[in-house]
Amino acid sequence: MQNQTFQELNLAAPIFRAVEAEGYRHPTPIQSQAIPHLLMGRDLIGCAQTGTGKTAAFALPILHLLAEKVKRAPARSARVLVLTPTRELAAQVGESFRTYGRHLSVSHALVFGGVGQTPQVKALSRGVDVLVATPGRLLDLMSQGHVSLSSVEIFVLDEADRMLDMGFLPDMKKVIAKLPVQRQTLLFSATMAPDIMKLAEGILKDPVKVAVAPSATTVEKVEERVLFVDEGNKRALLSDLLREPGMERALVFTRTKHGANRLVKQLGQASVNACAIHGNKSQTARTAALDDFRRGRCRVLVATDIAARGIDVDGISHVVNYDLPNEPESYVHRIGRTARAGATGLAISFCAASEKGYLRDIERLLKRHVPVREDHAYHSASAASSTSSSGPARGASQRNQRYSHRSNGANKFSGGKARRRGR
Repeated sequence: MQNQTFQELNLAAPIFRAVEAEGYRHPTPIQSQAIPHLLMGRDLIGCAQTGTGKTAAFALPILHLLAEKVKRAPARSARVLVLTPTRELAAQVGESFRTYGRHLSVSHALVFGGVGQTPQVKALSRGVDVLVATPGRLLDLMSQGHVSLSSVEIFVLDEADRMLDMGFLPDMKKVIAKLPVQRQTLLFSATMAPDIMKLAEGILKDPVKVAVAPSATTVEKVEERVLFVDEGNKRALLSDLLREPGMERALVFTRTKHGANRLVKQLGQASVNACAIHGNKSQTARTAALDDFRRGRCRVLVATDIAARGIDVDGISHVVNYDLPNEPESYVHRIGRTARAGATGLAISFCAASEKGYLRDIERLLKRHVPVREDHAYHSASAASSTSSSGPARGASQRNQRYSHRSNGANKFSGGKARRRGR
């Protein structure tokens, strides 16, 4: 209901006070549709665009259920487990629980890699109501006997498509095997490929499916453009764009960690204050870079896809895909970093001839073309007209192979050896 208020959702009074203090009056579509089902204890698959309030859609009803049934979690255990693919998203979700539950006696703990485990072990020792974790560190602590999942009542997979991807699948199998059979399970994401949906359904019981927009759609207030450019001219084109009026705070995505570091160095030589965030950075460095970006001390944050999920920074005016992602779903998550909470934003994608296949994969996923902008000094007609097979071979073919592997292990949570992520 478009004019529904948070008060009409019948959340506990302390939660409503916290929501009201944040200035929220009307729930977003994903919140208004998901919360009533979750309050009834139903399993749920929620699919909605990035920046539309998915975290509150599960955090608010979970806090209500915890407040309604007050009890102490046993030592080294949790009543609620939320798994996320990245440290940044874990921190963001943890902050949401703290904000919405500040008038409740609800305990929280964060568990992720990149930092020492001693404070995390101490936080878990007495038991917590809500545990937000990444899979790698969680499994480490489980293997050391510091945490048990036997008391989990509610299990949440945030960014479920990534959590059920091949890279996480072996870890997910181990975690789910330790959860109680009787539990409430929630899956939320902005994208959900059909084979991932089948896999997801295997861990839920009679789930409600809430999709407030078709999977892989982008927020309407994001204006998208693709700029064809030769690979060697990308840095010069970015420098030009950064001089344009309105380019206040830009999040720039590269495909590799080395590429991110190199671009930050090159921008620094051009007197552009930039910082980088990627998986090779320590958690301290990643947190510092985000803080500098959030506070305006650096105008440009150069990132790999680790930042496509979970980075919620107000006022990102532009997202620039310096390199197009080789997984089309990543495009949706990347550009969702702008135009959040009703704001507007611009997403600009550079496309060299070798990336034309990636662009086709993205447009196939979106079921539409991304508008082309030619009014720049480095427009490449050859890239625009390229029929190079190198891009499609890496894009479409590898994507089909990856999904084929996923489908083969859909109901067994198998998938062979894969690099552990989420530490």
